[in-house]
Amino acid sequence: MVNLVKRAQAGDQDAFIQLIEENKQALYKVAVSMLKNDADVADVIQDTILSSYENLRGLREPKYFKTWLTRILINHCNRILKERQKVVPMKEQLEAGEMEVDTSGREFLRLLNKLEDQYRIVLLLYYVEGFSIKEIGTILEMNENTVKTRLSRGRTSFKKVYLKENTVSIYRMEG
Repeated sequence: MVNLVKRAQAGDQDAFIQLIEENKQALYKVAVSMLKNDADVADVIQDTILSSYENLRGLREPKYFKTWLTRILINHCNRILKERQKVVPMKEQLEAGEMEVDTSGREFLRLLNKLEDQYRIVLLLYYVEGFSIKEIGTILEMNENTVKTRLSRGRTSFKKVYLKENTVSIYRMEG
């Protein structure tokens, strides 16, 4: 991937397109876990691609392309979330409910979406995207110990959600 990044930085548009293609699923999963709205996800991915294209030459370490790209995405997601706080949601949006994500880890992502944002994003980056604790710290601009704490608390929260869901399912089957 380093070679591809260097080619893209040199102006090779095909290399940039290939980089985006290789990372689009990861971008989608992170965006959906944060925004839970297809229209916003599409906007944020488009903004991320544009920003990364415009600023690619500023990336000093090509081996950190995915980390850098994910950081851009999260910044755009945070901007949208901040804008949402200024707007009163419409009744239809409240009734729309939780968005289903069609991935191989569908159940995991569904349960993950029930967690608080601070835990959900760390668990997603660690377990789904495979980032290290150090990389997550860089992406989220936080201390590694904070990442470790959120991973630990996130696992505990996930376990509670998982057990609650399965206990309810078993209870329904017996009743």
